[in-house]
Amino acid sequence: MKPGIHPAYGPVVFRDRAANHAFLTRSTMTSDKTIEWEDGNTYPVVDVEISNVSHPFYTGTARVLDTAGRVERFERRYGRREAR
Repeated sequence: MKPGIHPAYGPVVFRDRAANHAFLTRSTMTSDKTIEWEDGNTYPVVDVEISNVSHPFYTGTARVLDTAGRVERFERRYGRREAR
């Protein structure tokens, strides 16, 4: 890697305020806000709107589309496919 062209890569806390959840990871993102983490160190904190704790796909609250109705409507319009 060329020196001086890459952003600083270090520990950052990402906080999901909606779910009251935070996790420590490494990132190139920076922030002026800081937080004292469980290990006693202070890290920059980045607030996010959605994380794996509050996302509908991961929580199981996602809506399921009615794909069976779409298939039936297609078959009514264009007919069923012949068996081979």
